[in-house]
Amino acid sequence: MTNAIKLAIFLVLAYGAVPLALGGNPYVIGLIVASLTIGGISVAWALLGNLGGMVSFGHAAFFGVGAYVSALLTMRAGWPVFPAMLAAGVGAAIASVATMPALRLRGPYFALAILAYAEIFRILATELKSVTGGAAGLLSIPRLPMVLGIDFGSKLGGYFVILTIVLLAMTGYQLIRRSPYGLALKAMHDSEDATKVVGVNSTMLKAWMLMVSAFITGVVGAFNAHYINFLEPDYAFAGLWTTLAIVSAIFGGYRTVTGPLLGAVVVYLVDQLLFKAILPQGHQIVLGVLLGAMILFSPGGLMPLLVAKFTRKEASHAA
Repeated sequence: MTNAIKLAIFLVLAYGAVPLALGGNPYVIGLIVASLTIGGISVAWALLGNLGGMVSFGHAAFFGVGAYVSALLTMRAGWPVFPAMLAAGVGAAIASVATMPALRLRGPYFALAILAYAEIFRILATELKSVTGGAAGLLSIPRLPMVLGIDFGSKLGGYFVILTIVLLAMTGYQLIRRSPYGLALKAMHDSEDATKVVGVNSTMLKAWMLMVSAFITGVVGAFNAHYINFLEPDYAFAGLWTTLAIVSAIFGGYRTVTGPLLGAVVVYLVDQLLFKAILPQGHQIVLGVLLGAMILFSPGGLMPLLVAKFTRKEASHAA
């Protein structure tokens, strides 16, 4: 089966079969929307980690900035929702420029520095009461609009919007990965000093990956703000947006394009539909055990494991 056929089947299932089968169940659709929201951040986090070679503990910073930019543009400036969401991505990318000094750091020091920026942005959102509403937050944020008879403000409509955002993010990830910049980034991982010798500006490449990752996360944050119609600093900049994205990316396989999305959907839905029912309090502990087992038995994540399994199956059928 060719990749084009696999992609066509996936799109038919995602845009057709899922809405037809589950569209009448708002609760389940709401859970899927939440998992895709985490999946979008996870794709952005994996892009930065895999291509940029940087581990971030503070993607909640870009999520929150995107959410506030879009909410304020629609509420105070009267912007339409979808253009405001794109502007929110740009706003998050611009906000990432403030974190650029952290590019001088490596490993856990960079990760902790980005985490500190997320806390700074949260404090700013709390203190700038005249702009953000402070700790009280913003109420009645404009919902996603109705376009061509489709109510994107409904749970099912929100599903279509976030699904499209995530798939576009994955497409961008794949295009960058296959581009000359992606090859340069891969070479940089093998030997950063060697790439500098041949004229590759590793710092600039890392900065671009940080901005692209922030842009994607900002758009996802903007979507979430218009989907739930409410925003306050502790929610917008909650560390959970980062930790769930990291868990999902590692579980699904952050070195693959599809792994982060697969990991987010599996981790979140299994947690909410199964583990939470069995263990209402502390059900996240099961997620930790599950992640630990995945790292031990399949360090590459779930996606490489599935690919290897299906490849062996196809090879056995061919034989």
